[in-house]
Amino acid sequence: MSAQHAGNGHGHTAESHGHEDHIHPAPSNILTKYVFSTDHKVIGIQFLISGLIFFVLGGLLAMAVRWQLAWPWSPIPILSKSLWSSPALGYRMPPEYFNKLFTMHASIMIFFVVIPLLTGAFGNFLIPLMIGARDMAFPKLNMFSYWAMPFAMVAIMYSFYVEGGSPEAGWTSYPVLTVARWSTPGSLNGQTWWLIAILFAGVSSLMGSINYITTVIMLRAPGMKMFRMPMTVWALFITAILQAFALPVLTSALVMQLLDRTAGTNFFSPVGWSVANAPPVVGGGQTLMWQHLFWFYSHPAVYIMILPAMGFVSDVIATFSRKPLFGYKPMVFAIAGIAGLGFIVWGHHMFQSGMNPALGATFMLSTMMIALPSAVKVFNWLGTMWGGRLQLTTAMLNAMAFVAMFVIGGLSGIFMAATPVDMHIHDTYFIVAHIHYVLFGGATFGIFAAIYYWFPKMFGRMLNERWGKVHFFLSFIFFNGTFFLMHIVGMHGMPRRYADFSAFPYLNTPSLRHLNVIMTYSAFGLGLAQIPFAINFFYSMVAGPKAGPNPWKANSLEWATDSPPPHYNFATIPTVYHPAYEFSVPGLPDDFLPQTMPRPAEAGPLDPVMA
Repeated sequence: MSAQHAGNGHGHTAESHGHEDHIHPAPSNILTKYVFSTDHKVIGIQFLISGLIFFVLGGLLAMAVRWQLAWPWSPIPILSKSLWSSPALGYRMPPEYFNKLFTMHASIMIFFVVIPLLTGAFGNFLIPLMIGARDMAFPKLNMFSYWAMPFAMVAIMYSFYVEGGSPEAGWTSYPVLTVARWSTPGSLNGQTWWLIAILFAGVSSLMGSINYITTVIMLRAPGMKMFRMPMTVWALFITAILQAFALPVLTSALVMQLLDRTAGTNFFSPVGWSVANAPPVVGGGQTLMWQHLFWFYSHPAVYIMILPAMGFVSDVIATFSRKPLFGYKPMVFAIAGIAGLGFIVWGHHMFQSGMNPALGATFMLSTMMIALPSAVKVFNWLGTMWGGRLQLTTAMLNAMAFVAMFVIGGLSGIFMAATPVDMHIHDTYFIVAHIHYVLFGGATFGIFAAIYYWFPKMFGRMLNERWGKVHFFLSFIFFNGTFFLMHIVGMHGMPRRYADFSAFPYLNTPSLRHLNVIMTYSAFGLGLAQIPFAINFFYSMVAGPKAGPNPWKANSLEWATDSPPPHYNFATIPTVYHPAYEFSVPGLPDDFLPQTMPRPAEAGPLDPVMA
């Protein structure tokens, strides 16, 4: 790749300087610097702060869910009198409010926390820095991708205050609960605002994915071949492709459901159906069509919420093992394989729908096949750590926790892939355990690893490692105390989305009640464990020890510029000579070799097994 081509459409050359030819001018006032910024780094931090705020809100909703399950119908101290002001009901939580809680908890955590943090925050901040670019390919589109999110955030919060309150059909929003305005209180106006919120969030993700794909393909620095990119960039690039192909399907489904609710269309209304003794509608649509459209997006969305974390963890583990990443190319192919298979397995969410057994067997086998590339990644992470000089920083501990929790989540996923087993555990707490091991044990520990690892690059200061480890160990212990037990109660048949499982005589046993109390105490502990993180994060942002350009002695390009990076990222576009995993190279005085430094002849050729 020539130096001129490396900068391509923006006229950058390897010798050009940021003071002379920015992709866009430096901000001239506080609004263009911190609010309506086109700088990818600022936009990434905007996504980060927004996601962390909603992380608190989603966690508080989960606390209310757990309270009701541990002590059904008991008033919640302080909150009950302000939320449910009927003394006649003893200030108890109304059953429909429980439905609102789990619906909004899942919706906020998925669409406003995990996806924005993984792809919005770190995708924006890291991609240009890690490929040696000055910014995204489309800086203004990048700004719009963030500013679509506040509309979504306002809409999802406003749904709490409209007639009937927030939606209560679950984050999957299955018709007919969502199409018929009179089916539940939350189906009045709350569901409409939910649809608007998710539409705006989807538009944000779609704009971001177009930008990421173009940036990675067009703006790589000289010498940054595709197979020299760090795993983080590969994971974000493949995730962006997933988003670009899957999001239009969800967007279409959301628009159709919105039209069913507001314009009288019948995309999801069967012929002659009636809800709550209302007159039959003309109908002509299919409720099952929503499930196909929704899951065609939402199963790839599971990988949108885990693949970036896999990339982060790969880079963190290699850096703190002081070893080359074991099997770099198989890791890339494994991520691509997971993404590809993710498009042909959506039907395993619908084993209960009465599908043809041959079709069910096809979905079952394709789902089990995802275990193969996942296993490749797990064994390669273990191979990277094996024999390494492990540095147990907070980032490394979170990355190791990611691997362990992902294994548990993946194994429980194989149970669910088997149609006969799924018939028993479908819609039980076994499913809740699985998704939380993948999305909290996986994605969130991956997010924490990334925050602790790249915080010095973002803010130029170090997080406190001692408090970071306190946060990690408390989170790890209470996470498992909360979610591992859900496998057990799920195997006993405890259904999810029920406000009071003790209404079923076979579940109203002391053991299940005690397990739910233990899970709830652990959930409260998990929530409180985030307080040290919040204090550490915001205190260190302004008063933490100053970080040098490369505090971890890592090799990838973001560590070749200042911390935090200047507006133009690199005064001179760097030249790349090898992959980012040249650690402990024989014959070198240091145990790392940045991508900007040629591999010396005395070090010998790169080991092809590690390439």
